[in-house]
Amino acid sequence: MKIPTTLKHKPVIVSENYENVDGRYAYKTDAKGISLGLAQWNDRGRVDISAKVWRHTGEKWSRQSEELPLHRVLDLAILICRTKQYFQETAYRHKKLYDEENSLIDRIGIQGDAMTIEVCTENEKIDEDIRLFQQALSDDDELIGERLKVLSRILKEMGY
Repeated sequence: MKIPTTLKHKPVIVSENYENVDGRYAYKTDAKGISLGLAQWNDRGRVDISAKVWRHTGEKWSRQSEELPLHRVLDLAILICRTKQYFQETAYRHKKLYDEENSLIDRIGIQGDAMTIEVCTENEKIDEDIRLFQQALSDDDELIGERLKVLSRILKEMGY
């Protein structure tokens, strides 16, 4: 299925077979493609690049398709990596998988400030939800690990 080129997001680089590799949803997903292109929110004289996940209902392109600025995609990758590291190296040390006195996981310096990563203790069901989250993360370890290895290899090739 071809990603539409007549909408506000203008695809430049595409993966139109994303439905075949969409993790555990592969071959049975509404996420039919992903693209990098010119953002739909571009103002006259200003051009931003965005990443987009293209969803299709089976009948039409969905309004639930997501478009993100590239820095947010990378911020999500940072969050995923640090979260995975937390569950591999730290969470098991705590009875509830987090320190009830200090929910901070990390502060990662970005752009002169820091991204704060912490367990969401405002969630009234955090004790149950964090266990479910850990199990889902464990269940998806092979899928996530494969992608992280590919990302690591590409980053090394790029000199990072």
